[in-house]
Amino acid sequence: MSKLHPVIAVTGSSGAGTTFVKRTFEGIFRREKIKAVIVEGDSFHSVTRAEFKLRSKEERYFSHFGPGANDFHALEALFKAYAESGTGKKRYYLHNDEEAQAHAKRLAQQGVDCTAASGEFTPWEDLEPNTDILFYEGLHGLVLDDSAERKYGGYNVAQYVDLGIGVVPSVNLEWIQKIHRDHAERGYTAEATVDTILRRMPDYINHITPQFSRTDINFQRVPTVDTSNPFIARDIPSPDESFVVIRFRDPKKFDTDFPYLLAMIHDSFMSRRNSIVVPGGKMTLAMELILNPIIHDMLEARTQ
Repeated sequence: MSKLHPVIAVTGSSGAGTTFVKRTFEGIFRREKIKAVIVEGDSFHSVTRAEFKLRSKEERYFSHFGPGANDFHALEALFKAYAESGTGKKRYYLHNDEEAQAHAKRLAQQGVDCTAASGEFTPWEDLEPNTDILFYEGLHGLVLDDSAERKYGGYNVAQYVDLGIGVVPSVNLEWIQKIHRDHAERGYTAEATVDTILRRMPDYINHITPQFSRTDINFQRVPTVDTSNPFIARDIPSPDESFVVIRFRDPKKFDTDFPYLLAMIHDSFMSRRNSIVVPGGKMTLAMELILNPIIHDMLEARTQ
């Protein structure tokens, strides 16, 4: 934990909606004139796209959810360095040719030659100096495995996170979102996406879901329409066809004012002493009301 150099991590499974939450944070950063360094979880994969395809042919359950395809030690080192001194190194995973060309041009202006293609990584580079916050968005913002005797064990990323946010739709909704996203953005068939879901399941259970017990706040979208068979769903339930369950691990940590939230968010209600339920269409408003004061307090503590 660091008051001078706070670390925020938004974590969730593939297709969970972390990008939506990232945009909400970016809006807060712009309005409040906060200089944040943005770190993408994909940049800490340990294999290129070509290497992943080879490994996945050899190992049935090799997946991007687990430690075999990621460098959790490097992610921990970044969080540690930033928390202690506001420094560290990051790189970018190139999802397509457009990203590869854009980063090659950017690095060329800095005198760095980058020949990495789609599915590969840019060179490691120093973080921009004098930033206010490190913001991570990806699959593994709060991973932990203190079993040093294991092949990939001995890491604790979660210990350096000042604010951990989990984005956790109900699992059937998560699968519906992933199937639709993979088809729309990547051209995958539903059958190919289902195979990926099955391949990832052991790592999903062992490395993704445990993080949501370490997060400070979880946003879980729950549909109010039938999603019993996510593999034949024709569309994604809309925000108005869902509720969002917002769970605070420790409401006292951020002095959460539940009466204020209930008054400001129409049709919201408390389901437990640490959980508030809001209409799906009010998720952005709820995030703004909850996160703005937390980030403000972080920066106030930093200046002091």
